[in-house]
Amino acid sequence: MTATLTKPDIDTPYALSADQIAFFREEGYIKLKNVLSAEALEYYGREITRMVKALNTQNLPLEQRNTYGKAFLQIGNIWTKSELVKEFVFGKRLARIATELMGTRGVRMYHDQALYKEASGGLTPWHADQYYWPCETHQTVTAWIPLQATPLEMGPLAFAAKSQRFKQGRTVGEISDESERELAKMLRERNFDLVEEPFDLGEVSFHYGWTFHRAGNNSSGRPREVMTVIYMDQDMRVSEPANKNQVNDLAAWLPGLKPGDLAHSHLNPIMYSA
Repeated sequence: MTATLTKPDIDTPYALSADQIAFFREEGYIKLKNVLSAEALEYYGREITRMVKALNTQNLPLEQRNTYGKAFLQIGNIWTKSELVKEFVFGKRLARIATELMGTRGVRMYHDQALYKEASGGLTPWHADQYYWPCETHQTVTAWIPLQATPLEMGPLAFAAKSQRFKQGRTVGEISDESERELAKMLRERNFDLVEEPFDLGEVSFHYGWTFHRAGNNSSGRPREVMTVIYMDQDMRVSEPANKNQVNDLAAWLPGLKPGDLAHSHLNPIMYSA
């Protein structure tokens, strides 16, 4: 008799406490242990890595790239190109956590994104994701999902706690050496705490779109493989683009929509609704 193969669990609820939800809303980020099993990360991670290799167009050696190019290989909306990645990205566990942390009725997809920091890859400068996003409110959150245990030498994500309220920093431009210098200085002068810690296998972080964060270089000798899913309030509306990056994002991730529209194109399905 042949054994029936079962998929790793990515849909059952993850029990969040009231204290964890309060921590997220106050600090702007949270790291949660044992969100995904080793089996799930292995099962889906193989396909994510396969797709990153297939879709990557970055062929320059590291030493010939700029700071952004050295930070990671970046591949977006992989869910539209692989049914197995779509299955992972549409898992209810992560989407429900995002919904409960923000306190919304539910969440939509903004987009997914693989961020693979190569061996000897450089730092990811300070930035806030929502600088790039034409979203009307702050109710956006990124799930940052390492596909392996991530010690400090691999460049885990680091956060400036409570910085989601730091509006002055939002005038700093896109991810660059300049953003690293300017934001590091601003955040230090205003005494924001830097939280930089390893990630255990199965640990996942969530941060608001306006929470400032960075990652160190990868000196481990092997790739730091990370998948992300960016969620937004299911009632999110499109804002007037505030910069050229938001114009580009509107076209890429919210196609056919205009300011004032519900953020609902064919690329923005509801991922979980309470």
